[in-house]
Amino acid sequence: MQDLQEIFNRIQEIKKKQKDIRSAYKDALDSSLEYKEVGDKIKTLRERKKQIENTTKESYASEFTQLDNFKIDLESEATVLNDVALTKLMKGETVQVVDEYNNTYEPLFTVKFKKA
Repeated sequence: MQDLQEIFNRIQEIKKKQKDIRSAYKDALDSSLEYKEVGDKIKTLRERKKQIENTTKESYASEFTQLDNFKIDLESEATVLNDVALTKLMKGETVQVVDEYNNTYEPLFTVKFKKA
């Protein structure tokens, strides 16, 4: 089995190389006049698009309130689902759910590292 630190160091080196390439690419784009002109046009069109969206949202205010409530409900239910699944798993029970089309879902756990 490979050393955890060696793998981490390789990942860090790859990320550094990616950053260098992205930086060079960004510098090349910044020096292009046509790129800047197109970017300005896009910005203007995005602002106009946002105005149209806001006008339309105003006429669907109650539906958007409902959407916000659904989003909160989904986050809450997902948290409960995760808690129940983890509790069952810790007890050694089988953890899976089935949707309306008889598709079976099993939990997926990931490990992430954060700077200490």
